[in-house]
Amino acid sequence: MEGDIHSASFSIKSWNEDDRPREKLLSKGTQALSDAELIAILIGSGTRSESAVSLSQRILASVGHNLNALGKQSVQELMVFKGIGEAKAIAIVAAMELGRRRRAEATTLLHKITSSAEVYERLQPLIGELPHEEFWIVYLNNSNRILQTVQLSKGGITGTVVDIRLAFKQALQLGAVAIILAHNHPSGTLKPSHADIQLTKKLKLAGESLDIKVLDHLIVTEKAYFSFADEQML
Repeated sequence: MEGDIHSASFSIKSWNEDDRPREKLLSKGTQALSDAELIAILIGSGTRSESAVSLSQRILASVGHNLNALGKQSVQELMVFKGIGEAKAIAIVAAMELGRRRRAEATTLLHKITSSAEVYERLQPLIGELPHEEFWIVYLNNSNRILQTVQLSKGGITGTVVDIRLAFKQALQLGAVAIILAHNHPSGTLKPSHADIQLTKKLKLAGESLDIKVLDHLIVTEKAYFSFADEQML
């Protein structure tokens, strides 16, 4: 009898369906789990009529099985699903944010910025999926190594206000010799506006008087970017 109970504890089939992803992770590792099974671990349990895995599959199906799209879901949007209360919705949102931060943090290991693509990889997780516009600056030393990446301003859906004096005050405090400008377009368009072009010219001119180079200005969207430097617009 005792032996039967012991052997059953190692059989995934003997576990409650909501517990099976956890057992699978322990026995086979994280790579063996599907996206739905990983989300099921986050939410812990489903409902009386639906397992956590099945509920997670429905949530993923609602966003086309796209984790980037899931990362854009708010707590309120996730709570639409039966079985997802505030605590479970918060757990999913928090996990998605950790994933974004992990990707962003990995790019800080870059010893030197050598291309616009590297800047995009660093900034896309921060601003590429936002519903509003933000303006960021990457401050560099004389070896083009990143000193700091700073959000300068945050605006609405169609634009943001940039304080040029504040941008260069930070540069002087850090001892930066070059900067890279970046902002996102929530609309997804990569074409720079007239305001984008004029702001770039103003910042470049201000930088010249302080001997601080404006190396590039990136427009960032979820899946692509526009580089002023690559397009020879600086």
